[in-house]
Amino acid sequence: MTVTERIVALRKLMKKKGIDAYLVPTDDFHGSEYVGDYFKCRKYITGFTGSAGTVVIMQDMAGLWTDGRYFIQAAQQLEGTPVTLFKMGEPDVPTIHKFLEENLKEGMCLGFDGRTVSGEEADQLKKNLEKKQVRFSVNEDLIGEIWQNRPSLSCEQVMELDVKWAGKSREDKIQEIRTKLKEKGASLFVLTSLDDIAWLLNIRGNDIHCCPVVLSYLVMDEKEIRLFANEKAFPESVKKALSADGVTIYPYNDIYDYVQTISGEKKIYLSRSNVNSRLISNIPEKVTILDGENLTLLPKAVKNETEVQNEKIAHIKDGVAMVKFIHWLKKNVGKQEITELSAADKLYDFRSEQEKFLGNSFDPIIAYGAHGAIVHYGATEETNIPLEPKGLVLMDTGGHYLEGTTDITRTVVLGPVTEKEKKYFTAVLRGHLNLAAAKFRYGCTGLNLDSIARGPLWAMGEDYNHGTGHGVGYLLNVHEGPQSFRWKNPADRPAPVLEEGMITSDEPGYYAENEFGIRHENLIVCKKAEKTAYGQFMKFESLTMVPFDLEGIDPAQMEAEERALLNQYHALVYEKISPYLDEDEKSWLKEVTQAI
Repeated sequence: MTVTERIVALRKLMKKKGIDAYLVPTDDFHGSEYVGDYFKCRKYITGFTGSAGTVVIMQDMAGLWTDGRYFIQAAQQLEGTPVTLFKMGEPDVPTIHKFLEENLKEGMCLGFDGRTVSGEEADQLKKNLEKKQVRFSVNEDLIGEIWQNRPSLSCEQVMELDVKWAGKSREDKIQEIRTKLKEKGASLFVLTSLDDIAWLLNIRGNDIHCCPVVLSYLVMDEKEIRLFANEKAFPESVKKALSADGVTIYPYNDIYDYVQTISGEKKIYLSRSNVNSRLISNIPEKVTILDGENLTLLPKAVKNETEVQNEKIAHIKDGVAMVKFIHWLKKNVGKQEITELSAADKLYDFRSEQEKFLGNSFDPIIAYGAHGAIVHYGATEETNIPLEPKGLVLMDTGGHYLEGTTDITRTVVLGPVTEKEKKYFTAVLRGHLNLAAAKFRYGCTGLNLDSIARGPLWAMGEDYNHGTGHGVGYLLNVHEGPQSFRWKNPADRPAPVLEEGMITSDEPGYYAENEFGIRHENLIVCKKAEKTAYGQFMKFESLTMVPFDLEGIDPAQMEAEERALLNQYHALVYEKISPYLDEDEKSWLKEVTQAI
């Protein structure tokens, strides 16, 4: 069926069931950023493939809301469909909540699959629509009813992550979280975020493409941990190890029945912004629910010393693969056919040569020329174009290793570039270098520091429509909270303090629609600097070890200190990476890391 036919079929079903508006988010049952094929309902009903977006379907309209990363991509993919693009955050564009308030009439019915909408989101919708006495239908998966040949739920094999990689045993992590649970005055902790569960139990899987997590729910009390998952995914050795630490496996969907049996005197701790609304609605009304951020969130984000040291190893391996790839690319572009897709395959081959490489940490973005202006472009057979010996190619890629997760963007010069391209290439690099070199007092957040990266662009009256940086998991999700670099934050989400051990991306960019895109990204780890009478000062250390392309830089635009920062970084890249290269590659690396 075409997108139009699918929407027609959905509207017929809505009419039959008395549903006036149907909400289709991107989420799976766990609030994951990326989702498995079974959960891609929003993609199915609209054809839009981006990782973020929500759809509202009514009898007389269909709309997709997405953010600035996807404006260009969404406009292209929605062309010729009955779906209207709503650009989130743009002037005069209503939020989904505002749109529903204005367009749902008295007594109408709003439907959604409650497993894909968080408790917090459902509460807000009910509050906003209460005055219109809007009814809710939240127990039906309407997309599932019209989706022919829907993929099945994933059941990939689970592996145990040894303490030499995790740095902390499962037993110690469980004890830490139980202590936090007791401090909260609760007897049960409900955890449904897949990366948090994987971190807590030192397990990894492959149930979401590029995300080594296991489809599961978890309930912890002072004695037992109930893990609701597909037991077939667990080898006997892993089941025994989990059992030894008090973890018992129950069928995946039994969580909804189990929470109904919790006695009224219990106090449950959970995150309403993470746990889905259907699960919360199954908890008896007499049970007290204590709402707060997941107890695992901060311990997971603050990497221990073993994790930090392992990540340094992972980034040297990744740096070797990237340097070999960029050297190969520059040497062969224009001499043999290289396309966006074949370049991504070649980079995968180089990464695969590295020991303990497990796979991509996200789908690679190799975006040549005008495609670089599409922030989260993903090449397909239809859009794939050859790379030519001119202009810029933006390459945002990453890998999972047993030693950790990488995420790197390099914008590479393939041939002659314009003065405009050099101007913005340099401005973005200056912002990147200045943020990486920042020193700040403990207590600062990403809100305090974001403007450092945007400064050179803001001075030109320019900007980019995405955050400057996100947290990164340890052999987990490439996007991990709670920390980030951004210049504004939702009012109800206080920005977290930057702690020692947090690994965050530093990735300012610039995008000229239909011309080119530029982004420079390293991962940086937060560390303690000196302590003075004013308190503890903090700084960053770059983990990523790959040169920035000198051919794109106009040194005259840079301050002397910025040139020194680049030269210091390039000297370190050469020192760390050159021992793993052949003579030709080593000679090339020496040339491209020379001081400017």
